[in-house]
Amino acid sequence: MQALVERIQREGRNLGRGILKVDGFINHQLDPELTMAMGRAFARRFAALGVTDVTKIITAEVSGIAPALATAVELGVPMVYARKTRPITMPDGYYSSQAPSHTKGGIVDLIVSPEYLAPSDRVLLIDDFLASGKTIEALAMLVAQCGSTLCGIGCLVEKTFEGGRDLLAHLNVPIVSLALIESMEGDAIVVRNPEMEQETT
Repeated sequence: MQALVERIQREGRNLGRGILKVDGFINHQLDPELTMAMGRAFARRFAALGVTDVTKIITAEVSGIAPALATAVELGVPMVYARKTRPITMPDGYYSSQAPSHTKGGIVDLIVSPEYLAPSDRVLLIDDFLASGKTIEALAMLVAQCGSTLCGIGCLVEKTFEGGRDLLAHLNVPIVSLALIESMEGDAIVVRNPEMEQETT
């Protein structure tokens, strides 16, 4: 997605330790027009890959919520986000998984209520970053625990040098990324637009 690539080139900052600062338009302050365009891009690209009859979008709080919601709006389906703490309103028998947090450090819990994902659901997983792949793998485990069918994985930004796509290959679903970061050295962030490239499963 060229608009996203250009925004990363213009505003992205390498903070070291593999952390790309894009919180001026993705995961702190949001650009509504860009966010909705990203949702449309996911819907278009998954449709082109033959992913149909999606009934739910899943993501993790907090940074995945905006692109997941934009995708859900475009597809006309509900969005579910995995909570990191269990609210008192959540029933017993909830599903849980754990993932390391690259930006916060430590391990975070991911929790989903059985009320909102069912075995009949066909699910798209949308998140802001694909890096090591461990958070997305934990979300995929939640989908499996619910008995739902994972149909595809979408990420705004993929850091190709961290190997997350390889980690997720066993899920056997299409992985769509809107911008690919090939390297981050000092102030040089090498990013490209995969829009016209063949997606792998």
